[in-house]
Amino acid sequence: MKTKLTILCVAALMCLMLTSPATAGNIGPNAGGGSGSGSGSPEPACAFSGSPAYCNAGSTGFTTDAWTINSGFSVSDSFTLASGTTVTSSQIVTWLFPGDTISSIGWSIGSTSFGSDLGSGTATTITDMGDTTNQFGFNAQMDGFALGGGVALGAGTYWFTLQNAAAPSGDPIYWDENSGASSAFENSVGSVPSESFAMYGSGGGGGAPEPGTLVLGGSGLLLLAGALRRKLNK
Repeated sequence: MKTKLTILCVAALMCLMLTSPATAGNIGPNAGGGSGSGSGSPEPACAFSGSPAYCNAGSTGFTTDAWTINSGFSVSDSFTLASGTTVTSSQIVTWLFPGDTISSIGWSIGSTSFGSDLGSGTATTITDMGDTTNQFGFNAQMDGFALGGGVALGAGTYWFTLQNAAAPSGDPIYWDENSGASSAFENSVGSVPSESFAMYGSGGGGGAPEPGTLVLGGSGLLLLAGALRRKLNK
């Protein structure tokens, strides 16, 4: 199977773009703070709200590529805590077909990639914290969700895995790639560039953010008229 997302634009989409160009949009205004943030960048150094215990800061998010986290595919990213933290929630960026929503996401935290020895669950309350339409016509959406009752972790490096995501439509759901400092693996390909996410908690990091504190600026909805293919062969 091929597992990475790209778009084959068709003539209908090209015609639509000539009359109503899609723009990637910026997170803003100047959201997240930190070095590299600003309205001129598609993803600031840490585009997530609040004060994360860990943020995988990257400069290529929202507009580059994304990895499937349903239909049997999973992605695992590393994160490092400077001190003991009870991790209680996460924010991620997903790519969705226009009009889609996320009804649930399976998550796990482990001491190794794809591990679940430290905690796992299924989030069924997904908060849309803002979105934008990228140049491929996908809805790049900031999503926040709780990690069960929290996972108590000491200082160190762990792995955050997403899988079994579901949309009422049954469409694919993709985790945005931002090439941040985290290491990352996809279950059928192996090592991949890392994804857009932040971890929140108490004890060693910032508290869980309030929904709606971050807004993604965006263009009007572009109707998708392209076909999907996957880049990498198993």
